[in-house]
Amino acid sequence: MRKPETFLYEESDGVGTITLNRPEKLNALTFEVYDELTGFFGKLTREPVRVVVITGAGRGFCTGGDVKEIIGPLFSMTPRERLEFTRMTCRLIRNIRTLEKPVVASLNGVVAGAGAVIALASDFRIACEHARIGFVFTKVGLSGADMGASFLLPRIVGLSRATEILMTGEFVPPQEAHAMGLYHRLVPSAELARATEEFAGRLAKGPPFALGMTKQMLNRELSMDLESALEAEAQAQALCMEHSDFREAYEANRAKRPPKFE
Repeated sequence: MRKPETFLYEESDGVGTITLNRPEKLNALTFEVYDELTGFFGKLTREPVRVVVITGAGRGFCTGGDVKEIIGPLFSMTPRERLEFTRMTCRLIRNIRTLEKPVVASLNGVVAGAGAVIALASDFRIACEHARIGFVFTKVGLSGADMGASFLLPRIVGLSRATEILMTGEFVPPQEAHAMGLYHRLVPSAELARATEEFAGRLAKGPPFALGMTKQMLNRELSMDLESALEAEAQAQALCMEHSDFREAYEANRAKRPPKFE
């Protein structure tokens, strides 16, 4: 895969790490970053990495759309052009959610606007002690329901808390975000890189087919009734039983050795 131009990317031990790289702007997004990041997540399906980490350079994860590079130019666009832009931002979230590999957001500082939704769309969020998060859209006169936030957030923190967070646009302190389940882990800043590496490494050693199937089912069952979900899970589990990783886990257990998944 071609090296990205608007952010950094490296692979190591089955983990691909995306680093948003505009530290002087707290990694605010531009049209170019949005477009390349969207396409990149789509291409990661075909890459051999088993886990994807997304983080930010410097003292912030991502503060959303750059005021000068995105917000200002939106006023000179036609309604059709603005709709195409909002659809493109939603395609980024779709590509993160439909990537059948675990995505870990390593939150090294402020998480705001579109940055908050990127973190929300990730499967796991590991945050440093200074990583406050804010879905600040209503603060700038926009709907809090942006890029799938009103679909995803209630499913994580409940409708009542999500309503407050999205309507007020106020930042949620790191400790509170962790307590409500929005952050999976909260660690000291100096330990964030190590904690992320260890967690992503543990996932990378797991069975990729089973992990991908789990993510697929979590997405699909969001709109199913119980009977449909049970049937879907029966079929998914039967497929996993046909995969070589199921046999490898069994043989490794019998031999009392670590499994080596494909």
